[in-house]
Amino acid sequence: MYTILTRNKISSAGLAALEGYTITDLHTNPDGVIVRSGSMHEDAFGDALAAIARAGAGVNNIPIERCSKAGIAVFNTPGANANAVKELVICGLFMAARKIGAGMRWADTLKGQGKEVGKLVEKGKGAFGGDEIAGKTLGVIGLGAIGAMTASAAAALGMHVIGYDPYISLQSALALDNRVQFTDEINELYAASDYISLHSPLNDGTRGMINATTLGICKDGVRILNFARAELVDNNSIIDALATGKVLAYVTDFPTDEQLGVDGVTAMPHLGASTAQSEENCAIMASKQLKDYLEQGIVKNSINLPEIKIPLKSSPRVCIIHDVCEALRTQISTAVGTSGAAVTRMFSAENGIIAYTVYDVTEKIDIRAIRGIPGVKKVRMI
Repeated sequence: MYTILTRNKISSAGLAALEGYTITDLHTNPDGVIVRSGSMHEDAFGDALAAIARAGAGVNNIPIERCSKAGIAVFNTPGANANAVKELVICGLFMAARKIGAGMRWADTLKGQGKEVGKLVEKGKGAFGGDEIAGKTLGVIGLGAIGAMTASAAAALGMHVIGYDPYISLQSALALDNRVQFTDEINELYAASDYISLHSPLNDGTRGMINATTLGICKDGVRILNFARAELVDNNSIIDALATGKVLAYVTDFPTDEQLGVDGVTAMPHLGASTAQSEENCAIMASKQLKDYLEQGIVKNSINLPEIKIPLKSSPRVCIIHDVCEALRTQISTAVGTSGAAVTRMFSAENGIIAYTVYDVTEKIDIRAIRGIPGVKKVRMI
């Protein structure tokens, strides 16, 4: 059976899906890896490693390009932790509006004042006044699972909500509250919003998207929430904007050293998915996807491979990850055809960068000839 390396503490309920597997946190050449937030960029990958499953949505901690070159499938679990993050975003929304964190820290300083505490609270509470969110406008940038749930929850709380996402999926669009408005001009969202919540992936196009220029488009006194990635917000720009009052509050689950202790910053220690329910949901989903891939070659929710969801029947299956090239596909087909086994089914898909081809055959074959074809990244016989 297969060996699975756990790079973080993984919910036991999730690992139950891998009954019969060897689960370890020490193995140096596993068949699969389940990881949460641990960085794998410096990890060495053994020849046996077929797949990495991220128990969460973001995959910045996994070297995707290196995995693709080695023919290692990478999976994530979109939506499994969405409710947990959405709830924390709504918490952050209230904290941005009401100076709750600062007020709580001040209240703690009254310890030891005895019967005077009540009077001191009444005298000092004026420094922590805030606003109600009802009737205010929330701009949500990125309408994936978390962004869509946040937008719908805010609309239910009486906010006007504007959403922006040029790549929104049909599933997310259908899940949105019908009161959420869309814009295809992000600058319109910046200009109209009292609050802005970031839910975009981190890439070259979104890095530093909140900066001096975009903040200049925003209303004076805008409040920014970042529960996506630290690098979406330019450090110097947000700190300067807080100092001038252009930004009244910055609430983030990804604080940087520069932001800590800055007036107006509410910093959380990456708590978005830190609920028992979220960790269990992510672990279950990651384990099932890993199991399906290792045992049947099924690909679902992969970051780097195209999807093939055809279940394996009783016959053996040859799974091949290779470059996108028709001539290469012909070479592979010839090698399989001359192996001595008959092909009962064949499926192939590509994503423009990498191709994945599956052959169901009547008997197990020697895959060494396929492995030696230039452009073939990994071959497995199931």
